[in-house]
Amino acid sequence: MDMDRRDFLKLTGMLTFTLAAEPAWAQAAKAEVLWLGQATTRVTTLTGKVIVIDPFLTNNPKTPQQWKNLDVLGKVDVILVTHGHGDHVGNLGRSDGQSDAGELARRTGAKVLGPAGLIATMTDLGWLTPEQGVRFAKGGIVTPAGSQIKITQVRAEHSSEVTLSDPATKKSVTYPGGEPAGFIVELENGFKLYHMGDTGIFGDMRFISEYYKPDLVMIPIGGHFVMDPRDAAYATKEMLKPRYAIPIHYGTFPVLRGTPQEYQAALGQTTTQVFPISPGDRLTF
Repeated sequence: MDMDRRDFLKLTGMLTFTLAAEPAWAQAAKAEVLWLGQATTRVTTLTGKVIVIDPFLTNNPKTPQQWKNLDVLGKVDVILVTHGHGDHVGNLGRSDGQSDAGELARRTGAKVLGPAGLIATMTDLGWLTPEQGVRFAKGGIVTPAGSQIKITQVRAEHSSEVTLSDPATKKSVTYPGGEPAGFIVELENGFKLYHMGDTGIFGDMRFISEYYKPDLVMIPIGGHFVMDPRDAAYATKEMLKPRYAIPIHYGTFPVLRGTPQEYQAALGQTTTQVFPISPGDRLTF
């Protein structure tokens, strides 16, 4: 069953939710998904490993103030970046030539994984040491948080470049950012999260559904640069068919006009349970 945000919060009465879709999941309902605005996500696995995806925090207008301090994230084991845009590597609005992804890696010692060309550019820019950047590509499976947690890179239909602006001259320079990607994160109990990054709709979403069988999708709905609510609803209902969906990448900037309410209206009757949470809310599975 899907529901709008007001009914959802009224039902739970709290901002931390535990899902028990069936008894097996209820016994292992310890994985936490914290959404911090745009595509920024912190996943805490059943064994306490922490994976941060697309950290855009310090200048993210939708990130709650308490989370703009990168140290508040605590221990971080792995950082994933889907593509090179400033609202995903976290250099948007920074005047120091650095990025949230690079700064978080420096503070925590976490490895940063992403499309090969993007990691190469991040290393060339000095955001990462060669030891911290891990390059892989679509179809590649990595286990940086231990053998029980598998991360697979999959396709996204978008672009990827890294743009830096000189605060003195106001001129910008753009560097190659490899190919955009999404990630399937398989947790210790087999639960699979599909973080779609930024993407338009594409036919291989059916393949991703059939082959990887994601339980939860974090799906962009804002439009303009990504799917709008209608596209996202079609992808969810007709192609991906997950148990759960969290709409992301909307409302951060004026051009991202799509809303969770429009997404749910376009979905209509569906077996997917939608969670229209706000930045700073968390879910447990």
